[in-house]
Amino acid sequence: MRIVRYLDASGPRPGVLDGDGLHPVDAADVATLLRQPVPRLREMLDSAVAGDVVPGTPRLLAPLDGRTEVWAAGVTYERSRDARMEESSEQSVYDRVYAAERPELFFKSVAWRVVTDGDPIAVRADSPLNVPEPEVGLVLNVDAEVVGYLVVDDVSSRSIEGDNPLYLPQAKVYAGSCAVSTGIVPAWCVPDPGDLAIELRVRRGQDTVFSGVTSTGALYRTGQDLIGHLFRALRFPDGVVLSTGTGIVPDMAFSLRPGDTVDISVAGIGSLTNPVLDTDEWLRR
Repeated sequence: MRIVRYLDASGPRPGVLDGDGLHPVDAADVATLLRQPVPRLREMLDSAVAGDVVPGTPRLLAPLDGRTEVWAAGVTYERSRDARMEESSEQSVYDRVYAAERPELFFKSVAWRVVTDGDPIAVRADSPLNVPEPEVGLVLNVDAEVVGYLVVDDVSSRSIEGDNPLYLPQAKVYAGSCAVSTGIVPAWCVPDPGDLAIELRVRRGQDTVFSGVTSTGALYRTGQDLIGHLFRALRFPDGVVLSTGTGIVPDMAFSLRPGDTVDISVAGIGSLTNPVLDTDEWLRR
């Protein structure tokens, strides 16, 4: 079962995708679902799958809308800490935050800027060193409950962040920098979120130029720790996605390029494939 957002004759609307097909949900949008407590959300989804199936093959959109935001955590895996230290002019910043009580949390995207499977992502045209960052996203409702999971690509400029940690927003927040899978897998369908295999492959023409694997079992911080800090001084009236950080970072010799294709999969959650443009091309589409 996956919560999706699809396009019909009247515009975008929420649905549930299961083995029988795509079922409409009795709600105005996905944001409405993220305003519900978990028991009520589960009732709404169960009611939907017992109902009609949408005919044909509607286009699936990014499953976020309304005032839902995407935030992300950094330096949550040992590999991420080491990579940030390798690239940065201020190495001690990342070593300290890895072990600190307070995690690194940053804003990534509003819902309308998020792209999904098959859409192009972008690398900054003014950045010579760029990477995909495959991550598991926690989908949280207004009450900070985990209602589901997504695959997230937190596309980033290593060169801009490495020049100065204060450039983090420019390294992380730009057109085409945030992609999520088409479906939110409900939390009750994921028996062990602490042991999910994550795989990344970057294709350049017929060649695989980078691949890597990790697991959420290697996360240094717990999801509840990250959630607690995110909601400590913020409220999200239409819910929020909290991307939990990456444990796969190429060495400094690799950079994502326009023309590449990025494939990400998370066991039990889904997959995400995106062609790569530079931001100038992305904005001209």
